[in-house]
Amino acid sequence: MPKVIVDGTEIEVENGTTLIQACEMAGAEIPRFCYHERLSIAGNCRMCLVEVKGAPKPQASCAMSVNDLRPGPNGEPPEIATNSAIVKKAREGVMEFLLINHPLDCPICDQGGECDLQDQAMAYGIDKNRYAENKRAVEDKYIGPLVKTVMTRCIQCTRCVRFSTEVGGVQELGLIGRGEDVEITTYLEHAMESELQGNVIDLCPVGALTSAPYEFKARPWELIKTETIDAMDAVGSNIRVDVRGREVMRVLPRLNEDVNEEWISDKTRFIWDGLKSQRLDKPYIRQAGKLRAASWDEAFTAIADKMNAAGPGKTAALTGDMAAVEDVFALKTLMQARGVKNIDCREAGSTLGERGGRAGLLFNATIAGIEDADAILIVGANPRLEASVLNTRIRKTWLNTGLPIAVIGEEADLTYDYSYLGAGPESLSKLVDGKDKFASVLKKAERPLIIVGQGAIARADGKAVLAAAASLAIKCGAATEDWNGFCVLHTGAGRAGALEVCALPSDDGGLNTAQILKGAKSGAIEVVYLLNVDEIDMKALGTAFVVYQGSHGDAGAHRADVVLPGAAYTEKSATWVNTEGRPQLASRAGFPPGDAREDWMIIRALSDVLGTTLAFNTLPELRAKMYEAVPHLARIDQITPADPAELADLAKAGGKLGKAAFVSPVKDFYLTNPVARASAIMADCSALRAGRKQAAE
Repeated sequence: MPKVIVDGTEIEVENGTTLIQACEMAGAEIPRFCYHERLSIAGNCRMCLVEVKGAPKPQASCAMSVNDLRPGPNGEPPEIATNSAIVKKAREGVMEFLLINHPLDCPICDQGGECDLQDQAMAYGIDKNRYAENKRAVEDKYIGPLVKTVMTRCIQCTRCVRFSTEVGGVQELGLIGRGEDVEITTYLEHAMESELQGNVIDLCPVGALTSAPYEFKARPWELIKTETIDAMDAVGSNIRVDVRGREVMRVLPRLNEDVNEEWISDKTRFIWDGLKSQRLDKPYIRQAGKLRAASWDEAFTAIADKMNAAGPGKTAALTGDMAAVEDVFALKTLMQARGVKNIDCREAGSTLGERGGRAGLLFNATIAGIEDADAILIVGANPRLEASVLNTRIRKTWLNTGLPIAVIGEEADLTYDYSYLGAGPESLSKLVDGKDKFASVLKKAERPLIIVGQGAIARADGKAVLAAAASLAIKCGAATEDWNGFCVLHTGAGRAGALEVCALPSDDGGLNTAQILKGAKSGAIEVVYLLNVDEIDMKALGTAFVVYQGSHGDAGAHRADVVLPGAAYTEKSATWVNTEGRPQLASRAGFPPGDAREDWMIIRALSDVLGTTLAFNTLPELRAKMYEAVPHLARIDQITPADPAELADLAKAGGKLGKAAFVSPVKDFYLTNPVARASAIMADCSALRAGRKQAAE
């Protein structure tokens, strides 16, 4: 391993380490604009110049490796100076050049207060400018409703270009022109299409690319910042929610190498306007076919009368994908205390949790573990739409290793090359029987990964598909003590957590989602309690008395006979379990509007009126009960591995495979839940994509 001396400190680094990395390891601070740890080296800005002993001029530390340095005349380690007079003068010169054409409009720039150019101009610049000519002006570009451009501010660092190409996998941005005419633009000046385009806002070191919906809304020092967890998909991205007063102003990513690295999807980032639209802020009761505002006592009394009249045998409860673990556990505890056996958290209609233990319902390889895989099979999933950030891991692994990837299901653009094996179960059956050439690829792989999506298992033959996938995993060596590559990709933030607390039908005659809907339509089920459930066919509930508890006036509230206003995911302290089984604590960033309350509080208050008082009064007491029932949920941000041997039971489930093609449950990436459907920003994105798709057809 090579040794270098940085500002008099000798350190040992790995081969291939860049000078900027070596200097930071030694404790030196190196300014930069174009360099980013997760992107390729560009060497554009020259702000990271350092002095290398013996070199004729300062060197760009981002573009030079320690292996490129020569030792001293007597074999001494190479010496690097980061704060010498030469370096100081070089950085001042670079900064002076960068500011030559910059408009210096900081007072009206949304990047003000968070701008790398501002910070580094103060730290490394000078207080004068020798440039007297007119400044260059560049026309602003329209690149979609999410990212605002002020291209005169651009310093051509190309971070946005490299991100969209390398991480997003969509070649939408590029650099055109030469010299002073160089510009960054979309090639035909059309809107960006990537589901991750908002990340270029964070990457831009100046104010050239800023958030269009957030334009002129607030300054960073006005905002209260809360670190929490995203609930737009099952990845569990770590986010920061910025609030002014009671209003969420923006959502930003947080660094978590094991989950989302430092990226978030556009739905996660721009959903915030949906948090204040179509909100439920008071209880409602349906009278004469119309919902009217009511008090909590009226609503609880109406529910109690109906539930007591129906009895436990004719009562059912469903939990949705936006329900946190504590809320699901509270509802399950209440229903069990009343003797209700009909409870289910699988609103999509899958058979997850019935066989195979935890190994049969989680993304066992973990999100970070995707990078260890050497062959991937995707069955009935579109990761680009269902879990955009997770899809970047697959692309990253494909770029770095060139591993073979195959898909059974929809033939979509996933941003990486893959072999298309077929559309439905017949192709999966061929793999299990070893009749497809990709079966040998999986068998030869040391760490094969099989990703099973909801489009494959949330259907009539889902049990058989799940069993076939588990059987394939065992046959190809994807389920061993050292490597469990059988992975279920969830689409809802609350589903994995609900399965962990076993919010499933009772073994002695409990009804699942499909049976509950059938019973409600026939009259066998008289009361249905919906906790954040909006994705089922509400017409199938027939004449049943429906209680809807949630935060938005979506499909469930429109059908309900009693509406109980709950808190949105940014308005409560809660536990979310992501698709890999990682429990993460979300913190409350704001308060729910009006009379709305946190969901577990509503259930606890309802239990008093029902005469079945639950044994907890506070959130810590509720969590203590939950941890007692499911101990591994107490291990926050840690994954408790499932036993791969449990997959043998799942593989024996059998069943007859159908012939219908696998179809992803995500039809519109931007409108997958009540918060998204309440967002005007998401509606604009959806309309733009629909119009483009229609034009292409």
